[in-house]
Amino acid sequence: MTTTLRPTEPLQRAADGTRSRHYQVCVNSRPVGTLRLGTSPGFGDTVAQIVDLRIEEPDRRRGRGTVAALAAEEVARGWGCRQIEVAVPGDAEPALRLVRALGYVLRNRGMEKPLGDTPPALPEGSGGRAMTEAEFEEWHAHESEHYARVWMARGVPEAQAYERSRRDHERLLPLGRATEGTRFSVLEHEGTRVGTLWLTLLDDKAYVYDVAVDEGHRGHGHGRSLMLLAEAQSIAGGRNVLGLNVFAGNTPAERLYESLGYETRRHVLYKNLL
Repeated sequence: MTTTLRPTEPLQRAADGTRSRHYQVCVNSRPVGTLRLGTSPGFGDTVAQIVDLRIEEPDRRRGRGTVAALAAEEVARGWGCRQIEVAVPGDAEPALRLVRALGYVLRNRGMEKPLGDTPPALPEGSGGRAMTEAEFEEWHAHESEHYARVWMARGVPEAQAYERSRRDHERLLPLGRATEGTRFSVLEHEGTRVGTLWLTLLDDKAYVYDVAVDEGHRGHGHGRSLMLLAEAQSIAGGRNVLGLNVFAGNTPAERLYESLGYETRRHVLYKNLL
């Protein structure tokens, strides 16, 4: 039997320049599922995304999804993409095993935690305050550089990583520190600054975009205090879910979030297209 992709629409071009196309997954011309392939809004046309891949129940566990994913990689190569990525729900173990077997590597995880109604207390001697404008400018320059280097460490070309950093910060912080719904905080312990927090109140939840313990103050539990501060600010803002992203390989952060009760909602994996 032969598994192929059959386009069901012309190639689509979005206003941001990204491409996408829907396909039927067919076995000997018989439709058995669907696939949507696109390019990355964050990285542009050089990075493809398997946006959605579904095989109908009677045809699952027969290798249809594997062949469809490999066919999508060939289409992406034809588009000139150098890398392909896919997001897998946190509870979809079969899909996660499939993409790992195809050579995809974990890049990052999206995690969430449901919150109660009572803000958690910070450890004695610790407290948060609003970041000043001068502190924000210093933080913004440092965080933008760090964010770009995080992507470079995960195989993204330098120019592309810096462009991603610039675009993401412009999109998320159009008015800088005054952007609606944002909270920029400094954590102090016994009067000394020990870390920073960037929290945003979204429509349905709060989201930690950046949490960092200052060098020289790490290993003393201040990361946990920053996350407790984020939870308290989320509850005060009327949000009962707090989300965040953690990059693969950041073991201390992964252990911290798991110990605080955060659960994985999404895995993002990638593969270089040779």
